[in-house]
Amino acid sequence: MADEIIVDIEKRFPDASIRAEFRLDLAPGSTAILFGPSGAGKTTVLRSIAGLERPDRGVICFNQDTWFDHTRAINQPPETRGVGLLFQEFALFPHLTVRQNIEYGLDHHPKPERRRISDQIMQLFEVAELADRRPRQISGGQAQRVALARAVAPRPRILLLDEPLGALDLPTRARVRTELRRLLERVEIPSIVVTHDRAEALALGQHIVVMIDGEVRQIGCVEEVFRRPASAAVAHSVGVETILRGVVVAVKDGLARIQIGECFVSAAIQEESREQDRVLVSIRAEDVTLQLAANPSESARNHFAGIIESIEGDGATERVCVDCGFFLVALITRSSREELGLDAGTAVTASVKATAVHLIPL
Repeated sequence: MADEIIVDIEKRFPDASIRAEFRLDLAPGSTAILFGPSGAGKTTVLRSIAGLERPDRGVICFNQDTWFDHTRAINQPPETRGVGLLFQEFALFPHLTVRQNIEYGLDHHPKPERRRISDQIMQLFEVAELADRRPRQISGGQAQRVALARAVAPRPRILLLDEPLGALDLPTRARVRTELRRLLERVEIPSIVVTHDRAEALALGQHIVVMIDGEVRQIGCVEEVFRRPASAAVAHSVGVETILRGVVVAVKDGLARIQIGECFVSAAIQEESREQDRVLVSIRAEDVTLQLAANPSESARNHFAGIIESIEGDGATERVCVDCGFFLVALITRSSREELGLDAGTAVTASVKATAVHLIPL
Protein backbone atom coordinates (compact mmCIF):
# COMPACT_ATOMS: atom_id res chain seq x y z
CA MET A 1 0.00 0.00 0.00
CA ALA A 2 1.41 3.38 -1.00
CA ASP A 3 2.04 6.22 1.44
CA GLU A 4 0.79 9.66 0.45
CA ILE A 5 2.71 12.83 1.24
CA ILE A 6 1.23 16.26 0.53
CA VAL A 7 3.42 19.37 0.63
CA ASP A 8 2.04 22.87 0.04
CA ILE A 9 4.29 25.37 1.79
CA GLU A 10 5.96 28.74 1.50
CA LYS A 11 9.12 29.84 3.29
CA ARG A 12 10.31 33.44 3.03
CA PHE A 13 13.86 34.68 3.44
CA PRO A 14 15.18 38.28 3.31
CA ASP A 15 16.34 37.94 -0.30
CA ALA A 16 14.21 35.06 -1.63
CA SER A 17 11.20 32.85 -1.04
CA ILE A 18 10.54 29.16 -1.57
CA ARG A 19 7.18 27.89 -2.75
CA ALA A 20 6.70 24.14 -2.99
CA GLU A 21 3.49 22.33 -3.86
CA PHE A 22 3.40 18.62 -4.70
CA ARG A 23 1.70 15.35 -3.85
CA LEU A 24 3.41 11.96 -4.07
CA ASP A 25 2.20 8.40 -3.67
CA LEU A 26 5.20 6.37 -2.49
CA ALA A 27 5.15 2.58 -2.46
CA PRO A 28 7.26 0.74 0.15
CA GLY A 29 10.90 0.93 -0.91
CA SER A 30 10.28 3.54 -3.61
CA THR A 31 12.25 6.77 -3.86
CA ALA A 32 11.23 10.28 -4.89
CA ILE A 33 13.89 12.78 -5.92
CA LEU A 34 13.89 16.46 -4.98
CA PHE A 35 16.02 17.69 -7.86
CA GLY A 36 17.45 21.01 -8.96
CA PRO A 37 20.50 23.26 -8.90
CA SER A 38 22.10 24.55 -5.72
CA GLY A 39 19.96 27.25 -4.13
CA ALA A 40 16.72 25.93 -5.60
CA GLY A 41 15.19 25.33 -2.16
CA LYS A 42 15.40 21.53 -2.05
CA THR A 43 17.02 21.24 1.38
CA THR A 44 14.62 23.78 2.90
CA VAL A 45 11.67 21.69 1.68
CA LEU A 46 13.24 18.48 3.02
CA ARG A 47 13.97 20.09 6.40
CA SER A 48 10.38 21.37 6.52
CA ILE A 49 9.06 17.85 5.92
CA ALA A 50 11.36 16.59 8.70
CA GLY A 51 10.17 19.27 11.13
CA LEU A 52 13.59 20.94 11.36
CA GLU A 53 12.37 24.04 9.53
CA ARG A 54 9.07 25.86 10.09
CA PRO A 55 7.40 27.19 6.93
CA ASP A 56 5.71 30.59 7.00
CA ARG A 57 2.48 29.15 5.64
CA GLY A 58 0.91 26.02 4.21
CA VAL A 59 0.42 22.37 5.11
CA ILE A 60 2.42 19.13 5.21
CA CYS A 61 0.51 15.85 5.55
CA PHE A 62 1.63 12.22 5.60
CA ASN A 63 -1.26 9.85 4.95
CA GLN A 64 -3.98 11.01 7.37
CA ASP A 65 -1.52 12.67 9.76
CA THR A 66 -1.09 16.45 9.60
CA TRP A 67 2.51 17.33 10.39
CA PHE A 68 2.20 21.06 9.73
CA ASP A 69 -0.74 23.38 9.22
CA HIS A 70 -0.12 27.10 9.59
CA THR A 71 -3.79 28.08 9.85
CA ARG A 72 -4.46 25.48 12.57
CA ALA A 73 -1.19 26.16 14.43
CA ILE A 74 -0.04 22.54 14.02
CA ASN A 75 3.69 21.86 13.87
CA GLN A 76 4.64 18.38 15.02
CA PRO A 77 8.26 18.01 16.22
CA PRO A 78 10.58 15.67 14.28
CA GLU A 79 10.39 12.89 16.88
CA THR A 80 6.60 12.52 16.51
CA ARG A 81 6.64 12.57 12.70
CA GLY A 82 8.51 9.29 12.50
CA VAL A 83 11.10 10.38 9.94
CA GLY A 84 14.55 8.91 9.41
CA LEU A 85 17.21 11.45 8.46
CA LEU A 86 20.48 11.07 6.59
CA PHE A 87 22.59 14.12 5.78
CA GLN A 88 25.54 14.58 3.46
CA GLU A 89 28.07 14.56 6.30
CA PHE A 90 26.52 11.34 7.75
CA ALA A 91 26.92 12.92 11.25
CA LEU A 92 28.09 9.72 12.93
CA PHE A 93 29.16 10.21 16.54
CA PRO A 94 32.97 9.85 16.45
CA HIS A 95 33.26 8.62 20.06
CA LEU A 96 30.71 5.81 19.59
CA THR A 97 31.21 2.46 17.90
CA VAL A 98 29.22 1.45 14.82
CA ARG A 99 26.86 -0.58 17.00
CA GLN A 100 26.41 2.31 19.46
CA ASN A 101 25.69 4.70 16.60
CA ILE A 102 23.01 2.38 15.23
CA GLU A 103 21.47 1.91 18.68
CA TYR A 104 21.46 5.64 19.43
CA GLY A 105 17.80 6.12 18.45
CA LEU A 106 16.62 3.00 20.27
CA ASP A 107 16.82 4.28 23.87
CA HIS A 108 13.15 3.51 24.46
CA HIS A 109 13.86 -0.20 24.00
CA PRO A 110 15.33 -2.48 26.71
CA LYS A 111 19.00 -3.32 26.17
CA PRO A 112 18.37 -6.89 24.90
CA GLU A 113 15.91 -5.52 22.33
CA ARG A 114 18.35 -2.81 21.24
CA ARG A 115 20.98 -5.52 20.72
CA ARG A 116 18.56 -7.67 18.72
CA ILE A 117 17.56 -4.76 16.46
CA SER A 118 21.13 -3.60 15.90
CA ASP A 119 22.22 -7.16 15.08
CA GLN A 120 19.42 -7.44 12.56
CA ILE A 121 20.13 -4.03 10.99
CA MET A 122 23.88 -4.60 10.79
CA GLN A 123 23.28 -7.88 8.98
CA LEU A 124 20.87 -6.17 6.59
CA PHE A 125 23.38 -3.43 5.77
CA GLU A 126 26.34 -5.80 5.75
CA VAL A 127 28.30 -3.94 8.46
CA ALA A 128 28.24 -6.57 11.23
CA GLU A 129 32.02 -6.99 11.06
CA LEU A 130 32.36 -3.26 11.81
CA ALA A 131 30.30 -3.36 15.02
CA ASP A 132 33.17 -2.44 17.38
CA ARG A 133 34.91 0.07 15.13
CA ARG A 134 34.58 3.83 15.37
CA PRO A 135 33.73 6.10 12.39
CA ARG A 136 37.36 7.11 11.78
CA GLN A 137 38.24 3.43 11.31
CA ILE A 138 35.84 2.79 8.42
CA SER A 139 35.71 3.93 4.78
CA GLY A 140 33.38 6.53 3.29
CA GLY A 141 31.18 3.89 1.69
CA GLN A 142 30.97 1.98 4.97
CA ALA A 143 30.12 5.19 6.85
CA GLN A 144 27.30 5.80 4.39
CA ARG A 145 25.85 2.36 5.10
CA VAL A 146 26.18 2.83 8.87
CA ALA A 147 24.46 6.23 8.72
CA LEU A 148 21.61 4.77 6.69
CA ALA A 149 21.40 1.82 9.10
CA ARG A 150 21.10 4.25 12.03
CA ALA A 151 18.31 6.12 10.23
CA VAL A 152 16.43 2.88 9.51
CA ALA A 153 16.86 1.22 12.93
CA PRO A 154 13.86 2.95 14.62
CA ARG A 155 11.66 1.88 11.65
CA PRO A 156 10.63 5.37 10.51
CA ARG A 157 7.58 5.97 8.34
CA ILE A 158 9.68 7.73 5.71
CA LEU A 159 13.40 8.28 5.05
CA LEU A 160 14.70 11.74 4.14
CA LEU A 161 18.17 11.90 2.58
CA ASP A 162 19.93 15.19 1.83
CA GLU A 163 22.70 14.77 -0.80
CA PRO A 164 23.53 11.35 0.69
CA LEU A 165 26.51 10.77 -1.63
CA GLY A 166 27.84 14.32 -1.66
CA ALA A 167 30.58 13.66 0.92
CA LEU A 168 32.08 10.80 -1.10
CA ASP A 169 34.79 11.09 -3.75
CA LEU A 170 33.71 10.49 -7.36
CA PRO A 171 34.89 6.86 -7.74
CA THR A 172 33.29 5.88 -4.41
CA ARG A 173 30.11 7.77 -5.25
CA ALA A 174 29.65 5.89 -8.52
CA ARG A 175 30.09 2.54 -6.75
CA VAL A 176 27.87 3.37 -3.77
CA ARG A 177 25.01 4.71 -5.95
CA THR A 178 23.89 1.24 -7.00
CA GLU A 179 24.33 -0.09 -3.47
CA LEU A 180 22.19 2.71 -2.02
CA ARG A 181 19.37 1.97 -4.47
CA ARG A 182 19.49 -1.71 -3.46
CA LEU A 183 19.44 -0.87 0.26
CA LEU A 184 16.55 1.60 -0.05
CA GLU A 185 14.49 -1.00 -1.87
CA ARG A 186 15.39 -3.70 0.65
CA VAL A 187 14.27 -1.81 3.78
CA GLU A 188 10.82 -1.26 2.22
CA ILE A 189 10.50 2.27 3.61
CA PRO A 190 9.58 5.09 1.19
CA SER A 191 12.25 7.75 0.82
CA ILE A 192 12.79 11.27 -0.49
CA VAL A 193 16.30 12.09 -1.70
CA VAL A 194 17.65 15.58 -2.36
CA THR A 195 20.25 15.76 -5.11
CA HIS A 196 21.47 18.02 -7.91
CA ASP A 197 23.31 15.13 -9.58
CA ARG A 198 21.58 13.81 -12.71
CA ALA A 199 23.22 10.38 -12.50
CA GLU A 200 22.01 9.98 -8.91
CA ALA A 201 18.48 11.04 -9.81
CA LEU A 202 18.31 8.50 -12.63
CA ALA A 203 19.91 5.74 -10.56
CA LEU A 204 17.92 6.20 -7.34
CA GLY A 205 14.50 7.58 -8.14
CA GLN A 206 11.16 6.49 -9.52
CA HIS A 207 9.49 9.89 -9.06
CA ILE A 208 11.00 13.36 -9.34
CA VAL A 209 10.10 16.89 -8.24
CA VAL A 210 12.17 19.46 -10.13
CA MET A 211 12.78 22.73 -8.26
CA ILE A 212 14.31 25.85 -9.83
CA ASP A 213 14.60 29.31 -8.23
CA GLY A 214 12.51 28.30 -5.23
CA GLU A 215 9.59 26.84 -7.20
CA VAL A 216 8.43 23.42 -8.35
CA ARG A 217 8.64 23.37 -12.15
CA GLN A 218 7.78 19.75 -13.00
CA ILE A 219 6.67 16.54 -11.30
CA GLY A 220 6.58 13.05 -12.77
CA CYS A 221 8.38 9.78 -13.36
CA VAL A 222 12.15 10.28 -13.51
CA GLU A 223 12.62 8.88 -17.01
CA GLU A 224 9.67 10.84 -18.40
CA VAL A 225 10.82 14.17 -16.94
CA PHE A 226 14.38 13.67 -18.20
CA ARG A 227 13.08 12.70 -21.67
CA ARG A 228 10.32 15.28 -21.90
CA PRO A 229 11.10 18.39 -19.84
CA ALA A 230 8.21 20.85 -19.63
CA SER A 231 10.27 24.02 -20.12
CA ALA A 232 13.68 25.31 -21.17
CA ALA A 233 14.62 25.80 -17.52
CA VAL A 234 13.81 22.18 -16.68
CA ALA A 235 15.58 20.98 -19.84
CA HIS A 236 18.76 22.82 -18.81
CA SER A 237 18.41 21.54 -15.24
CA VAL A 238 18.13 17.87 -16.27
CA GLY A 239 21.07 18.25 -18.63
CA VAL A 240 19.59 18.40 -22.12
CA GLU A 241 22.59 19.43 -24.21
CA THR A 242 20.82 20.72 -27.35
CA ILE A 243 17.96 23.19 -27.00
CA LEU A 244 17.03 25.11 -30.17
CA ARG A 245 14.34 27.63 -31.11
CA GLY A 246 12.26 26.70 -34.12
CA VAL A 247 8.95 27.07 -35.92
CA VAL A 248 6.60 24.26 -36.92
CA VAL A 249 6.21 24.50 -40.72
CA ALA A 250 4.28 21.28 -41.38
CA VAL A 251 2.33 18.60 -39.52
CA LYS A 252 1.58 15.34 -41.29
CA ASP A 253 1.38 11.59 -40.63
CA GLY A 254 2.26 11.90 -36.95
CA LEU A 255 5.34 14.04 -37.60
CA ALA A 256 6.03 17.72 -37.12
CA ARG A 257 8.59 19.43 -39.38
CA ILE A 258 10.40 22.25 -37.58
CA GLN A 259 12.51 24.92 -39.21
CA ILE A 260 15.63 26.01 -37.32
CA GLY A 261 17.31 28.79 -39.29
CA GLU A 262 17.84 27.22 -42.69
CA CYS A 263 17.70 23.64 -41.35
CA PHE A 264 14.77 21.30 -40.73
CA VAL A 265 14.14 18.74 -37.99
CA SER A 266 11.41 16.09 -37.86
CA ALA A 267 9.81 15.19 -34.53
CA ALA A 268 7.16 12.71 -33.53
CA ILE A 269 4.14 14.68 -32.38
CA GLN A 270 3.71 14.42 -28.62
CA GLU A 271 0.80 16.84 -28.35
CA GLU A 272 -1.43 18.75 -30.71
CA SER A 273 0.96 20.77 -32.86
CA ARG A 274 -0.04 23.37 -35.41
CA GLU A 275 1.80 25.07 -38.21
CA GLN A 276 3.47 28.34 -37.22
CA ASP A 277 3.76 27.24 -33.58
CA ARG A 278 6.99 28.46 -32.03
CA VAL A 279 8.74 25.71 -30.08
CA LEU A 280 11.96 24.70 -28.41
CA VAL A 281 13.54 21.60 -29.91
CA SER A 282 15.09 19.46 -27.16
CA ILE A 283 17.58 16.67 -28.03
CA ARG A 284 19.57 14.66 -25.50
CA ALA A 285 23.20 13.96 -26.43
CA GLU A 286 22.88 10.21 -25.90
CA ASP A 287 20.17 10.14 -28.61
CA VAL A 288 22.57 11.46 -31.28
CA THR A 289 24.68 9.00 -33.28
CA LEU A 290 27.69 9.96 -35.40
CA GLN A 291 28.91 8.30 -38.59
CA LEU A 292 31.59 9.04 -41.14
CA ALA A 293 29.49 7.67 -44.02
CA ALA A 294 27.71 10.13 -46.26
CA ASN A 295 24.67 7.81 -46.53
CA PRO A 296 23.83 6.63 -43.02
CA SER A 297 21.25 4.03 -42.07
CA GLU A 298 17.67 5.11 -42.65
CA SER A 299 16.52 3.90 -39.21
CA ALA A 300 16.67 7.53 -38.01
CA ARG A 301 14.43 10.21 -39.52
CA ASN A 302 16.93 13.06 -39.12
CA HIS A 303 20.39 13.11 -40.73
CA PHE A 304 22.58 16.20 -40.54
CA ALA A 305 25.90 16.63 -42.33
CA GLY A 306 28.32 18.68 -40.25
CA ILE A 307 31.81 19.39 -39.00
CA ILE A 308 33.01 18.57 -35.47
CA GLU A 309 33.49 21.86 -33.65
CA SER A 310 34.92 20.49 -30.40
CA ILE A 311 35.34 17.35 -28.28
CA GLU A 312 35.17 17.47 -24.49
CA GLY A 313 36.21 14.52 -22.33
CA ASP A 314 33.89 13.38 -19.55
CA GLY A 315 35.42 10.27 -18.05
CA ALA A 316 34.74 7.21 -20.21
CA THR A 317 32.45 9.25 -22.46
CA GLU A 318 33.07 12.32 -24.61
CA ARG A 319 30.81 15.16 -25.69
CA VAL A 320 31.13 15.98 -29.35
CA CYS A 321 29.76 19.30 -30.60
CA VAL A 322 28.86 19.22 -34.31
CA ASP A 323 28.18 22.31 -36.43
CA CYS A 324 25.47 21.22 -38.84
CA GLY A 325 23.82 24.59 -39.43
CA PHE A 326 23.09 24.59 -35.71
CA PHE A 327 25.15 23.16 -32.87
CA LEU A 328 24.22 19.57 -31.98
CA VAL A 329 25.88 17.69 -29.11
CA ALA A 330 26.47 13.93 -29.21
CA LEU A 331 27.63 11.70 -26.36
CA ILE A 332 29.87 8.81 -27.41
CA THR A 333 32.38 6.53 -25.75
CA ARG A 334 36.06 7.34 -25.94
CA SER A 335 36.71 4.02 -27.71
CA SER A 336 34.10 4.89 -30.38
CA ARG A 337 35.73 8.27 -30.98
CA GLU A 338 39.14 6.63 -31.36
CA GLU A 339 37.76 3.90 -33.62
CA LEU A 340 36.13 6.47 -35.93
CA GLY A 341 39.16 8.76 -35.77
CA LEU A 342 37.04 11.74 -34.78
CA ASP A 343 38.68 15.08 -34.05
CA ALA A 344 37.89 18.76 -34.38
CA GLY A 345 37.37 19.47 -38.07
CA THR A 346 36.24 15.93 -38.98
CA ALA A 347 33.23 15.75 -41.34
CA VAL A 348 30.45 13.55 -39.92
CA THR A 349 26.76 12.79 -40.26
CA ALA A 350 24.71 13.17 -37.09
CA SER A 351 21.50 11.13 -36.88
CA VAL A 352 18.54 11.49 -34.51
CA LYS A 353 15.31 9.51 -34.45
CA ALA A 354 12.13 11.57 -34.68
CA THR A 355 10.88 9.95 -31.46
CA ALA A 356 13.96 11.28 -29.63
CA VAL A 357 13.15 14.91 -30.51
CA HIS A 358 11.04 16.59 -27.83
CA LEU A 359 9.12 19.78 -28.55
CA ILE A 360 8.50 22.37 -25.82
CA PRO A 361 5.81 24.96 -26.65
CA LEU A 362 6.79 28.60 -26.34
